[in-house]
Amino acid sequence: MPHTNALINATSPYLLQHAHNPVNWQVWSEELIAQAKTENKLILVSIGYAACHWCHVMEHESFEDESVAAVMNENFVCIKVDREERPDVDHYYMSAVQLMGQQGGWPLNVIALPDGRPIWGGTYFPKESWVENLKTIAAFYKGKQDKAEEFAARLQQGIHQVSLMPEVETEVAYSKELLQHGVDGWKTHFDYEEGGRAGAPKFPMPVNLDFLLYYGFMNSDKAVLEFVETTLLKMARGGIYDQVGGGFARYSVDEKWKVPHFEKMLYDNGQLISVYSKAYQHFKNEEFKTVVYETIAFVERELMDESGAFYSSLDADSEGEEGKFYVWRKDELLVVLGEEYDLFANYYNVNGKGFWEHNNYILLRDISNEEFAEKHGLSLHELQIKVGKWKYALMKTRKERVRPGLDDKTLTSWNALMLKGLADAYKAFGNIEFLNLAVKNAGFIEKMLLKENGQLYHSWKNNITSIDGFLEDYALLMDAFLALFEVTGDENWLALTDKMMEYVFAHFYDAEKQLFYFNRYNADAVITNHFQKEDNIIPAANSVMANILHRLYLIHGKPEYLETAKKMLQYITPHFVNYPMAYANWGTLLLKLTAPYFEVAVCGINSRLQLKKLQKGFFPHVLWAFTEKESKVPLLKDRFSHTADLIYVCKEGTCELPVEEVDAAAKKIRIQ
Repeated sequence: MPHTNALINATSPYLLQHAHNPVNWQVWSEELIAQAKTENKLILVSIGYAACHWCHVMEHESFEDESVAAVMNENFVCIKVDREERPDVDHYYMSAVQLMGQQGGWPLNVIALPDGRPIWGGTYFPKESWVENLKTIAAFYKGKQDKAEEFAARLQQGIHQVSLMPEVETEVAYSKELLQHGVDGWKTHFDYEEGGRAGAPKFPMPVNLDFLLYYGFMNSDKAVLEFVETTLLKMARGGIYDQVGGGFARYSVDEKWKVPHFEKMLYDNGQLISVYSKAYQHFKNEEFKTVVYETIAFVERELMDESGAFYSSLDADSEGEEGKFYVWRKDELLVVLGEEYDLFANYYNVNGKGFWEHNNYILLRDISNEEFAEKHGLSLHELQIKVGKWKYALMKTRKERVRPGLDDKTLTSWNALMLKGLADAYKAFGNIEFLNLAVKNAGFIEKMLLKENGQLYHSWKNNITSIDGFLEDYALLMDAFLALFEVTGDENWLALTDKMMEYVFAHFYDAEKQLFYFNRYNADAVITNHFQKEDNIIPAANSVMANILHRLYLIHGKPEYLETAKKMLQYITPHFVNYPMAYANWGTLLLKLTAPYFEVAVCGINSRLQLKKLQKGFFPHVLWAFTEKESKVPLLKDRFSHTADLIYVCKEGTCELPVEEVDAAAKKIRIQ
């Protein structure tokens, strides 16, 4: 390699992809900004991630080109950022680009003053316009430094306002009516035919589906429940789902879930395992069970380190072509399937419906196994055996292909989403393998990413931990550890949650605003801190915090936790009716506060078994806890009995007399 830059020492696969560019790339650091200030040199920040298609395109066109690199090196301190490692830096510069009136996206390219404040930016640029823009801005800065300063100051003020100035304009009390108005408005955006949000592209949006399933269940809202079921079925049968190997791609470019953007992300799959597990508990649809089992198998096979850590993602491309690993040509399928081909082609739409491009087909289904079996004169069992054999044969063939690139860094927040997915899957199916995987992953996190004082790291690779944890790491991990406490009864996970909560209050909480910062508080940081309030593909860190505070209030009986959660909600209630899809996880908390919500404490030597029987149904409105011995946890304290398994059904700390029969307890928590 003729060139090697400072990225060669990074652990991020995305940064390492650029380590041999002729650009003198540096890794983001506060020291680097200080150096740029000393040299009075503009900063060029380029942000992307390993599975990003257009990031690869721009690298090949511009960053590998010697003449382009010469312009970049001469005029700028060039910094490469992996957005998954540094979501804080990404948020800051993304806010800037959007305030400039540009469309956000990746790669995100920003030019900033020597102190890091942005003055220009955009996303992907073809080579000629990239070079032209760079030269123009460098010349502008040399000639009109005061104008650049003026613009940067105005923009910084705007960033500060969108990031840090949440004011409660008008106080709106939370109520059942508020929730209903929000969901009624949301229904106008539902695609009742294909599921998901009307139009294209289509993103899975697990946070939204999770809330809507809970809402539909609590309110017996048939339209909402049918919409959730349709969405989950259409996704499971579409090209967005890997019909051969399990697991979901990030989104589909069309409105029918057919053509995926082929990268597979841990955060999508972890959350979708949760949603499909819960949906199975409610709808009892076998297709949902298959999705959970196959997706967990995919993650274990392709995204798991032997230490128990989960990797981040798989690229969309292999051999420079998007989707090449996942699509099929007819001639290949004929060889692999022989006389089974016709039935297979019928089942997976190797026809006009499944045709994509370059004679490739995307496998997808459009009817249930029951319907297909009946149509083709097969028993359901015969069809299932055939499908199993087809998948096995295709997996074997696919193993010979060049695999998509793997982003093998481990992120705490994304691992937490997968950990919670496994706990939810265990709750739904009782499969001990799922619990073992969850406990192994939790053990890895406790050992490698969590410090004695409750402080977290964000990233791990090759036994190296790096980057201080962000609020999303703490919030999502506490959520996962509480889910693990519910299904294992192991109080260690609760104790670690309490320790992290103490740390977060000490280092992230703004007592005046009554919200939590995204970064640990540091007044001298280059980038502006922010309060993450809007839910997206991943729930907002503050919405997760508010839900956890509610749960810990019920477990520990700490009213101050409930008060904080309610105060956090005040920022959301004025906006919920108009934008419920941006506040779905807050909607979950609203449901807990406005509809019946129970704590169920099972105490006794057989409590684990009793709880498993109880959890068979769908109970989103219940917090579970059990103990097989004496416990100091307030919800379980002084309730253990050596002679009987006692089930306490409580509401906000007030418990009814215990019962011993599972059926009697189940009756008390039924809402319909």
